[in-house]
Amino acid sequence: MILALRALGVGDLVTATPALRALRAAYPDRELVLAAPGWLAPLLDLVGGVDRLVPTDGLGSPAPTPPAPHAAVNLHGRGPESHRLLAGTRPGRLLAYANPEAGHHDGPSWRADEHEVDRWCRLLDWYGISADRTDLDLRRPAPGGVPTGATVLHPGAKVPAKRWPPGRFAALARELAARGHRVVLTGSRDERATARRIAADAGLPPDAVLAGRTDLGRLAALVAYARLVVSGDTGVAHLATGYRTPSVVLFGPVSPALWGPPPGRSEHRALWRGEQDWPRWDGVGSHPTLAAVGVDEVMAAVDDVERTVRVSGAAAT
Repeated sequence: MILALRALGVGDLVTATPALRALRAAYPDRELVLAAPGWLAPLLDLVGGVDRLVPTDGLGSPAPTPPAPHAAVNLHGRGPESHRLLAGTRPGRLLAYANPEAGHHDGPSWRADEHEVDRWCRLLDWYGISADRTDLDLRRPAPGGVPTGATVLHPGAKVPAKRWPPGRFAALARELAARGHRVVLTGSRDERATARRIAADAGLPPDAVLAGRTDLGRLAALVAYARLVVSGDTGVAHLATGYRTPSVVLFGPVSPALWGPPPGRSEHRALWRGEQDWPRWDGVGSHPTLAAVGVDEVMAAVDDVERTVRVSGAAAT
């Protein structure tokens, strides 16, 4: 058995896809087990290669039970907690970033300025396992009754600093609807009230609010068959990358150089104003780098990405 730890969220799982597929290729005859939150299970078939999920909700969970794995792979982080969690499974070998505090002197050094996809590919490469950073495409699910061809606006994010102001999402939704887009609003159950307010302000019908009404599998299908996705730096943006669905992603305070769409893909645009000097942030509401992005700028990016997709589609035919 090969045990990989990635006890995080949707975007974290998607960015680890190249590493997980590399482990599958390196150990074709071993069971590949992923220690991750149980609610991510619907994505496993879309990533492919993972045989089984062991529900692991963060580093406070107990170590996965025996048998001891042939190898344990820390795709979670560099800290002593994640190293010790995996060491507790008594693996034949631990593949991880070096952490003397945890007694792990093997492995490469951590780089804070590295893109999340590259981080885990480099870790495996250090151990002689080749990983392709461009191998991010997810398997396309059946539509499953979700709208196809919709423009998905995802105003929420777990981190408040990453949320673009709701009023701007409403203005954006109004403009997109006026141009013929079928706009839907996604999010968690806790974000449903915000999505309803945005829909009302934008003049959208109540059935445009899908927040709290789609499980993870249906959300993935919605993104896979969408016309366009506009969101902050959150899991939905990574699903759009995995399906090459045209997207505009609003970044702040974290740079797209660390979490953005991969270079060379014409389907995606990342908006980032973090290279400027900003006043001190009081920690309330959208981060200044995100709040600085206006509706006109987003619409320009939408026009640009859709024009690019049309041209590339015409060239392909």
